[in-house]
Amino acid sequence: MALFNQSRSNIIRLIFVGVFLIIIVQLFNLQILSGKYKQLAMDNAVFPKVKYPDRGIIYDRKGRAILNNTIMFDLVVTPNEARKTDTFGLCDILGIDTAEYRKRMLDARFKNGPYRPSIFQDLLTPELHARLDENIWKFPGFALIERPVRVYPYNAGAHIMGYIGEADSGIIKRSGGYYRMGDYVGRSGLEAYYERVLMGQRGVEHLIKDNKNRLVGSYENGIYDTAAIAGRNLRTSIDIDLQVLAEKLIRNKVGAVVAIDPKTGGILAMASGPTYDPNSLTGPNKQKNYGQLALDVAGPLLNRAIQGLYEPGSTFKPLGGLVALNEGVITPSYGYNCPGRYFGCGHGKPACTHKNPGHAANLTLAIANSCNSYFVQVYRNTVDNPKYKGVKNGYEKWREYMNHFGLGERTGVDLVSELPGLIPDTARYNKVYRGSWNSCTNLTLGIGQDMMQTTPLQMANAMCIIANKGYYYTPHFVSKIDNETSADTMLNQYKQKHEVLTNISDDAYEAIMSGMQQVVDGSASKAKIPGLEICGKTGTAEKYRIIQGRRIKLDDNSVFVCFAPRRDPKIALCVMVENSGFGNTWAAPIAGLMMELYLTDSLRADRLKEVDRISNSNLMPGYLKYQQYIEDSSRAFNWAERYKDSSQIRKFYKTYPVKPPFPSSKEKRKTVMVLPDPRLFNKPFNA
Repeated sequence: MALFNQSRSNIIRLIFVGVFLIIIVQLFNLQILSGKYKQLAMDNAVFPKVKYPDRGIIYDRKGRAILNNTIMFDLVVTPNEARKTDTFGLCDILGIDTAEYRKRMLDARFKNGPYRPSIFQDLLTPELHARLDENIWKFPGFALIERPVRVYPYNAGAHIMGYIGEADSGIIKRSGGYYRMGDYVGRSGLEAYYERVLMGQRGVEHLIKDNKNRLVGSYENGIYDTAAIAGRNLRTSIDIDLQVLAEKLIRNKVGAVVAIDPKTGGILAMASGPTYDPNSLTGPNKQKNYGQLALDVAGPLLNRAIQGLYEPGSTFKPLGGLVALNEGVITPSYGYNCPGRYFGCGHGKPACTHKNPGHAANLTLAIANSCNSYFVQVYRNTVDNPKYKGVKNGYEKWREYMNHFGLGERTGVDLVSELPGLIPDTARYNKVYRGSWNSCTNLTLGIGQDMMQTTPLQMANAMCIIANKGYYYTPHFVSKIDNETSADTMLNQYKQKHEVLTNISDDAYEAIMSGMQQVVDGSASKAKIPGLEICGKTGTAEKYRIIQGRRIKLDDNSVFVCFAPRRDPKIALCVMVENSGFGNTWAAPIAGLMMELYLTDSLRADRLKEVDRISNSNLMPGYLKYQQYIEDSSRAFNWAERYKDSSQIRKFYKTYPVKPPFPSSKEKRKTVMVLPDPRLFNKPFNA
């Protein structure tokens, strides 16, 4: 019995020892190994305040900041800590209802989880920030975070600089988790292209919270804080004065202006019309403003300098002459007896502006008088060159030249979303003409028509090739990155010299330049500047558009390309103004003003009046108003059909649409069945 009692006593002792050891081990685990409760205590007492870095500043060629930073505040929430917040008080300050409050809380939980801060309302107005800052202690789980916001001091360069927006799930995933919800990233322009340079690195500041959720000081004297590292600055070739002028001149017009320094490829100015105020996409109303811009059929968000596709028309002729010279199928003295039409293919097309004898007696005169017959014959001489044994081989060689000029391919400019244009290959012609075609089929390629499509940037770059007598540098904006290292290889491609046609003699180039200078002395006289030798070429390209199923001829596009001074080129330009007539009407005057400001650093008094005349002229095509009506009415009807809400559609029941624009003088105006939405109207209207 005593043995049994002793054994039981030992077992009890062992149990007590075991329990004691378990308690000791658990205490050691909780206090030393596990950070769970320490983290909970930290979460209750310490607030990790994210410090967003300043994005890099962008400067123009003279060191002026053209894209800078200012400070605004975001209201962020950690959902799991906001259970006891004064919901009604917060909703009252923000001007929202409780349903919207719950929706935002659910979005925060879904996007970033319950334990991580998420943006509840971004970019607060100064008035709203002041009210929240005074009452933030009433709202546990909520905090105000500084946010560097972009500001455009000159209200210019929207299409160049681009804009920033919150990183979405796709961007976060592609970044490997570097970005988080609430981070801003470049979404277009230089902001997107140089995101890795401009973005900087976020930091964290740990602050102590009291029992009323107020931030009262730094935790542990900031030894756990990490400083935000600002992004690096960009130095560009942009001349902001020239950029502001370009945007002023293209105002209320559809088109683009591009100016390049031929010696470096640095872009001096790039404007697209219509444009918008870049500051409208930075403040608290940025989403509303973006929505309005996106729904505008005129396409203010579209950068037509790199995304607008146009027939270059007669501005292409000097390039066609260069190819023929290099191939040896013509010389500068080559002439063509043009009677006013081209009969080489039997149909008398295309027609020419001139028919007087000798107007195309040589290359210089053919350029000066813009003889269509001359340059379609030059094109045919090139592609029918016997050494290529067939027109298709000859055409592919000609197309190869175009690609070397940067046509039909992206130039490689440091902007996202550049389009390559179109120089069709033989496969396309084989498909369209079932393999049966020759140089007469596409002879208008020689005058920049047929299927040829180019961007204004490509044509400005082509002028650099002529100005430099055969070479160019890839067009670009950024010339230097601050604190550049050997790892920064982005700019290397813009330092490479591309020698395209440097083997052509100076005499041949001089023949082309002489013709282009005579153009400015004649048909492009509105681009002239006293004391400067300017080489240019006008162009007038036909414009068609499909409107409600009909192919409608619109007014011609006005095009002008040039460079100056002739002996020491410092600027090359392309100006495109849609539906505005001849090249000398609008495009050439705009180019002349741009050159005068850049080359002389001022504008004469009478030229300032010309700036006002052009900038105050509204050349927006009439069809845009009509198309906007179509889009708005269709959208309103779809809304009513989907949500059973007719408030948006009522105004369209009593209003007939504006007249569709059929400006062709050859086409009689007649009644047509063209309606904004067939579900709204059942009567035709007079065109």
